[in-house]
Amino acid sequence: MSGKQGKNKYRGAKNPVKTLGRLLSYAFSGYKAATFFVVLFVILSSAANVLGASRFAPIITELTKGAGADIKLIYTNVIIIACIYVVGVLSAFGYNRIMMYIAQGTLKKMRDEMFSKMQYLPLKFFDTHTHGDLMSLYTNDVDTMRQLLSQTIPQIISSLLSLLFVFAFMLYFSFTLTLLITVMLFIMVVLIKIIGSRSAKNFLKQQRSLGALNGYVEEMTEGQKVIKVFCHEQKARERFKVLNDELNEVGSKANTYAFVMGPVNNNLGYLQYVLVAVVGFILIVSGAQYALLSAYSAAQGGGIAVSAGMLVSFLAYTRQFNMPIMQVSQQFNAIVMALAGAERIFEMVDTSPEDKGGDVTLTYGEYEEGVWAWKKPREDGGHDYVPLKGDIRFNDVVFGYTSEKVILKNISLYAKPGQKIAFVGSTGAGKTTITNLINRFYDIQSGEITYDGLDIKSIKKDDLRKSLGVVLQDTHLFTGTVMDNIRYGRLNATDEECKAAAKLANADFFITHLPDGYDTVITGDGANLSQGQRQLLAIARAMVSQCPVLILDEATSSIDTRTEKLIEQAMDKLMEGRTVFVIAHRLSTVRNSKAIMVLEHGEIIERGDHEQLISERGKYYQLYTGAFELE
Repeated sequence: MSGKQGKNKYRGAKNPVKTLGRLLSYAFSGYKAATFFVVLFVILSSAANVLGASRFAPIITELTKGAGADIKLIYTNVIIIACIYVVGVLSAFGYNRIMMYIAQGTLKKMRDEMFSKMQYLPLKFFDTHTHGDLMSLYTNDVDTMRQLLSQTIPQIISSLLSLLFVFAFMLYFSFTLTLLITVMLFIMVVLIKIIGSRSAKNFLKQQRSLGALNGYVEEMTEGQKVIKVFCHEQKARERFKVLNDELNEVGSKANTYAFVMGPVNNNLGYLQYVLVAVVGFILIVSGAQYALLSAYSAAQGGGIAVSAGMLVSFLAYTRQFNMPIMQVSQQFNAIVMALAGAERIFEMVDTSPEDKGGDVTLTYGEYEEGVWAWKKPREDGGHDYVPLKGDIRFNDVVFGYTSEKVILKNISLYAKPGQKIAFVGSTGAGKTTITNLINRFYDIQSGEITYDGLDIKSIKKDDLRKSLGVVLQDTHLFTGTVMDNIRYGRLNATDEECKAAAKLANADFFITHLPDGYDTVITGDGANLSQGQRQLLAIARAMVSQCPVLILDEATSSIDTRTEKLIEQAMDKLMEGRTVFVIAHRLSTVRNSKAIMVLEHGEIIERGDHEQLISERGKYYQLYTGAFELE
């Protein structure tokens, strides 16, 4: 766990502008028509808010005339204001509905792309990321995208357009008061920048801390039985408290700065409104109304009444001018969280996929009816066929998960068609690593691995793995029926073939005693089955695959001795004509192997059949007689 968490170091956004640009391009590229209407409706909504306020001035001007006021003109302007605001409301409704449609479509596309990409990532990626952290990408990080696309972006666009329209009308009404507004705006922007930079840093930390916490919770949930068996509840609580306190600390800082921004801007907005009202009133009553003269005053002929009407409209614009700034500042935390989430998502999407391998493919019946064969392309465009026999050889193979730590040292071995090769040795000796190299889950540093004379690097990975049936020590079953889980080994297998495989694996007996037999639904990774029953299903799944080569990694580790004997008999039938690699701690299961490899510290220290190794009285003899126990 600690190793995986160590990878999740806090990092700020490498390029927030680039990340935002990529996100917007990703979101709107497939919705050109919808984007056009969003922009149109946002413009109409923003313009309506500004134009509505501009009609207050003539109404106030007429009202100040007392008995001489033109009532018809007042009513006309009231109706115009009502119509303008109706258009604004409908436009706002329109662009919000469209943005919700775009947001949901974008999130669907993003999840599809993430899941599709995840299927082709190398195992190394999953070795360095916890399951909970990956789940956090699909939940917390994607949810920040939803808020950004459906609420924040349209709000920001609307606010910016409103600012431009309002600023233009403010200049039209009064240059002097607009200058005062500009000074206050500069102060607000400086404060937003100072508070926002500190908030952004902590929001980025919050997203990564949340991923680490989710990873730990997921791991502890899966391991509850182990935790209780070894009475590690207190240790688990202590570790959770550390991670939770860390999340609480960075989350508190992030939200504190974000929430401070709103009250600061609100108070500055009130101060700005009061200053405009006081300065405007002083200029009017002191007879200096000409200091307020602008295009509007000139058009209306000036005068106290005109200046009073202008001031009322200007004060309305002042409120409208402050509102977008406050709205944008309130959305700042959503922007930062979304960028943090987007960066994590794009980081996963940009991870180099597992290379597909070479150009040699696997065919069945193409070379000869009922025969597996490798299809090797020639330079002239034709193909050569190499019958798949299961001849696998290691020639001076050196491998390490990192360049600093070598796991396997100059491994050389061969498995001829139909042979059963066993690997025994202490934990960490490199047994499972060898089988992982056959699958090309990892690539070797030097040496060569050949399959029927072909370098496995020349074989397409999908085809290579199709030729290998694998039963792992850690069995994983999927939600679905028992039949579905067996058929997972070969999706086009018939029900009869699945049942035959189950009988061969001696799983048919317990399956037929389940409530619905082969139609019994398995949930929670087989929580309603015993560990042994789950392992039997995994063996049946490998059997139905009809793969020419089998890899059994502690395949019988969770099965009782009686069932183990039955499986050994079934395995003997299954191995006819197949190459089998077996990893086992129970040495009784490897006695009939053609060759037994004893590994220690990444090297083969003994090799031979059971009788030969016993006669040599070496490490295998000590393991078999109990003089030395496997760790």
